[in-house]
Amino acid sequence: MATDPRWVDLTNKSIEFILTDHAYCEQKATTNCISIIQGYSEYEEVVNALMPIVTEEWGHFRMVVDKLQERNLKLGPQRRDDYVINLLNFMKSGGNRDQQVVERLLVAAMIEARSCERFRLLSTNIDEADLKEFYRILMISEAGHFRLFLDLAMTIYSKDEVMARWEEYLEFEAEMIQTLELRGDRVH
Repeated sequence: MATDPRWVDLTNKSIEFILTDHAYCEQKATTNCISIIQGYSEYEEVVNALMPIVTEEWGHFRMVVDKLQERNLKLGPQRRDDYVINLLNFMKSGGNRDQQVVERLLVAAMIEARSCERFRLLSTNIDEADLKEFYRILMISEAGHFRLFLDLAMTIYSKDEVMARWEEYLEFEAEMIQTLELRGDRVH
C-alpha cells in the first residue's frame, strides 16, 4: 500500500522531527544487523552479507545527524515505532533456527522496503532542495538492502516458501498502514 501523499506535507512542517526519527531508524537498522549476526552466526552467508550493511547503516546514521547539525538542530529523543513493533509482533515465534532467521530477514526487508518508498516521496517532494538529493541516494541504498534481505532468506528457504511468507507480510503491512496515524515526524 502506498503512503498517503499528505505524509510529505507533514514532514515539511517538522524537518527536525523527521530527521531525528530517521537517525534512530538508521541506528536501529545497524543494531538489527548486529543482532542477526550475533544470534545466527552459523549462517555464514548471512553474516558475510550483513557485515558491510552494519557499516553502511551506521554511516547513514552519521549522515542524518550531520543534516541535523547543518541546520543547528538537535538529535531529539528516540520515539516509539509502532510500525516496527507491529511487524515484530507479526513474526512467527518459535520454530527452528532456519524459520527464526528467515522471519528476522523478512521483517528487515519489509522495513527497508517501506523506508525506500518513503525516501522516494521525500526525494521528489520535500521542500528543501539538498534533502531531495540526500533522500534519493538513501532511497537507492534502502532498495538494495530490501533486496538483499529477501535474497538472504532465499538462501535458507526456497524462493516459493519465502515469497509465500512475504505475501503474508505484505497483506499484514497493508492493513496495518491503514490503522496507523499519519505522522510527519516518523519515517514509518
